[in-house]
Amino acid sequence: MELTSAVILVAIVDANHIRAAILEEGLCAAGVKRVEIIPETPDLLRRLIDLSPDVVIIDLESPSRDTLEQMCAVSKALQRPVAMFVDGGDESAMRKAIEAGVSAYVADGLSSQRVKAIVDEAILRFDAFARMQKELDEARNQLAQRKIIERAKGLLMKRKNISEESAYALLRETAMKNNRRISDIAQALLVAEELMP
Repeated sequence: MELTSAVILVAIVDANHIRAAILEEGLCAAGVKRVEIIPETPDLLRRLIDLSPDVVIIDLESPSRDTLEQMCAVSKALQRPVAMFVDGGDESAMRKAIEAGVSAYVADGLSSQRVKAIVDEAILRFDAFARMQKELDEARNQLAQRKIIERAKGLLMKRKNISEESAYALLRETAMKNNRRISDIAQALLVAEELMP
């Protein structure tokens, strides 16, 4: 299945009707079912959130700092692929756009024939980044849980004068009895310790 043909709604952010029409033509030819054109406005973020498109395309002559800040907010709020077409290649602007969450940054080369490939690329990059972010979040969560368990084991070892293995076995046994995760029991133990005089 082609990526673009699975896209139902694309929002095009562009004040220039001619450029927006070129993008719309390319998207419709690629099988996108609905295209919404939004001029650059101060309430762009709210409008995009209300619209909830599958992909956002921004077409600008030259991205300003304010626009890049808006794109950062859009990317974080929508969690959708964002492709940006600009006139002229400015490495600094490109770097800022990518840091703001833009999945595809295209300089000097807007044509209806290229739109499908660029949108597909934006979707693939967005999906790859989202997977990496999820894996990073999971790793951070596991690390935080391990730290909690280590602290709880240390507390049990000190309070009960037992070995590390015995402390872990006690946490595991308590978790099994209460049908909870070991990290939840460890956290509860640490909270209880904070409440004790």
